[in-house]
Amino acid sequence: MKALVVYDSVFGNTEKIAQAIAGALGETAQLIKVNQIEDDQLNEVELLLIGSPTRAFRPTEGIVNYLKELPAGSLAGKKAVAFDTRIPLESIDNKFLRGMVKMGGYADKTITKLLEKKGAEVVASEGFVVLESEGPLADGELERSAQWAKNLA
Repeated sequence: MKALVVYDSVFGNTEKIAQAIAGALGETAQLIKVNQIEDDQLNEVELLLIGSPTRAFRPTEGIVNYLKELPAGSLAGKKAVAFDTRIPLESIDNKFLRGMVKMGGYADKTITKLLEKKGAEVVASEGFVVLESEGPLADGELERSAQWAKNLA
């Protein structure tokens, strides 16, 4: 199955997750940062994986703009997956901030909606834990992301 892992990263955590996912999918997977993708790279893709850090409850501007600029129906017939990096709700001590995150959500939900609007069949979404806004990733998250990718394949 030909897969394309498209990601954006601010502090490098989402990039590490994307690398682990692409590595677990094997030689048929291509890894590319969102600002380097070419239009024709989607042509033969059977599984599109889109990842972003969660920034103000949303994906990065680069991911949002990329998905919004895709032509209508351009992902029809393709399976897609959304993933993000996030600080888990239960680790936020401030009640107000925890409530904001609970209401605002994480980047994977927005990515899912944008993928569906372009015709993709979203088969999964997942969040991977960072310990602070700049990271590092929580222990075991690279291994968990690789196993998640293997299960998708």
